[in-house]
Amino acid sequence: MWNDFKAFAFKGNVLELAIAVVIGAAFGKIVASLVENIITPLIGLVMGGIDFSGLAVTVGDAKVTYGAFIQSVIDFLIIAFVIFLFVRMLGKLKRKEEIKPEEGPTIDSKEELLIEIRDLLKQQNTMR
Repeated sequence: MWNDFKAFAFKGNVLELAIAVVIGAAFGKIVASLVENIITPLIGLVMGGIDFSGLAVTVGDAKVTYGAFIQSVIDFLIIAFVIFLFVRMLGKLKRKEEIKPEEGPTIDSKEELLIEIRDLLKQQNTMR
């Protein structure tokens, strides 16, 4: 059982997935900080300092904070847009790499010699 687990855990795909999850979590924190500390305050300045998180309605003894939900939706849209821009930028960089011209097949010295012999034989046959 241990050998099966070790073979599974150390497969390339599992390790790559684990690394992607860790990097994704760190990237998520960066994007959340960008939205919370930079983009949201700038949008608040443009919109006159509107903050939806304080909106609430009291129904009986319950306080429904629908403003926090609206603020979460706005944060999600901003985060989704930032990630979209990031993925789009990576896609453009990847396309630039793909456009690089491919080099033709390399010919070694033996093949060059054979090509020369072939060409000489062709010339001799046309002279007859």
